[in-house]
Amino acid sequence: MFRRRRGAEEPERRRERADDGSPFIPARGSRRGFESLVVRIIATGGVVGIGTALAAILGSQDVAAWIIGLAVSGVVVVLAAILWSSRTL
Repeated sequence: MFRRRRGAEEPERRRERADDGSPFIPARGSRRGFESLVVRIIATGGVVGIGTALAAILGSQDVAAWIIGLAVSGVVVVLAAILWSSRTL
């Protein structure tokens, strides 16, 4: 029956949030950058492996070489773009 207005909180909860200056998830330090780089390098190797497997499959099916190159390069570029634009890695 009663609706709470947006932002209408109990004053006690609002004060509690304002006093606590720490973020919800604490910082992990400088090691995070190194881990991220290693994970991206390993994942990039996986992208190259996917491209190699795709080329081998298409090559065994007697597909023209230019189509193999076009398909593999397109897939690898898209996967690499997704990988390197990810903020979670």
